[in-house]
Order: sequence, then C-alpha cells, then structure tokens
Amino acid sequence: MSKKVVEVKTLKVGKYVIIDGEASKITNISTSSPGKHGSAKARVEAVGIFDNQKRSFVKPVDSKVDIPIIDKRTAQVLAIMGGDVQLMDLETYETFETPIPDELSDQLVEGIEVEYIEALGQRKLMRTKG
Repeated sequence: MSKKVVEVKTLKVGKYVIIDGEASKITNISTSSPGKHGSAKARVEAVGIFDNQKRSFVKPVDSKVDIPIIDKRTAQVLAIMGGDVQLMDLETYETFETPIPDELSDQLVEGIEVEYIEALGQRKLMRTKG
C-alpha cells in the first residue's frame, strides 16, 4: 500500500485522501473556528474513486491523515470480454483485467491506448488516448 501521512490543514478540494481504507477524491472541506479552549476542526467530504460512495470525517486541523499515492499509467487494450477489458501496461508489459466504466463502453476497441490509475492495489480505467 503506497500512501503518505499529511496534516488535515494541508488538504485541498480535488486532491485525494484515504477514508475507511478507500482512496477518495475530496469534494468539500469546511473548517470551524476554534473556541476559547478548543482547536479548529475540519469536516472533509469525499467520493470514493473506485466505488463512488460518499464518505466524510471530522478531525482537528493539526491531526494526521493518510493520502494515497496515485499512479497514472497508460495501457493498450488487448481484448474486450463482456463487462471487463484486458489491458497490457505499456511500461511493464504486465497484463490484467479491469471492469469497463459505463462512460467508456462505446469508445473501447482492441488495440487502442487508454489511461488508467492505480491506488491501494486497485485499478480503474479513466479515459482513452488520442
């Protein structure tokens, strides 16, 4: 598992964070002002990259959270098998299967190059190239 530890106050909308063991993209951050004896708290809302579920947490702004290391790579489509696609990474020549996202189902043909992301041992097809 490739991840880094950062403070909550360094998070920004559009970046990634690990919530409940899932890599999630941050959609909203709101902070409350500190009280007389308390520390400021941040509410972070995010959507899972791989499962599209909404998640959120509330923590003090100086506490630590994990952020995933997201690897963006290119691959070539080898075969389309129903709802899955077989890809070959163009750097490591590793072959693997991943589900086809609904928005890309009509654009995929054998032989084209696609971009995919890899985080926390999971892969997701993002877009076609060219």
